[in-house]
Amino acid sequence: MSEEEVTLGSSKPMIATQQELVENRVPLPYRDQCAHLLIPLNKCRSAEFFLPWKCESERHTYEKCEYELVMERMLQMQKIRALEEKKKAEQRQGNGAGIPLIPSPANA
Repeated sequence: MSEEEVTLGSSKPMIATQQELVENRVPLPYRDQCAHLLIPLNKCRSAEFFLPWKCESERHTYEKCEYELVMERMLQMQKIRALEEKKKAEQRQGNGAGIPLIPSPANA
């Protein structure tokens, strides 16, 4: 693996425009690649007086999108950690004798 293989960011496109997000008063923390699904969900919630058994399909679609974003970020982080471990292993191989200059603590 090389560093070029780890691409940061999401593969999902941003569908909702900034103007749509402002018009629908979507809070800043929720303005991600799933915001286009949050807009109809919030409209449905306000129309149905926030009853929990209403708008289930919209909520499920939005939560699935958010879950996929989280899983994608976790996979990216896993790749980054694997690259870091590989670099550390290569550096240890290059030290020659393999004796660390700074000893690690006993409980590390």
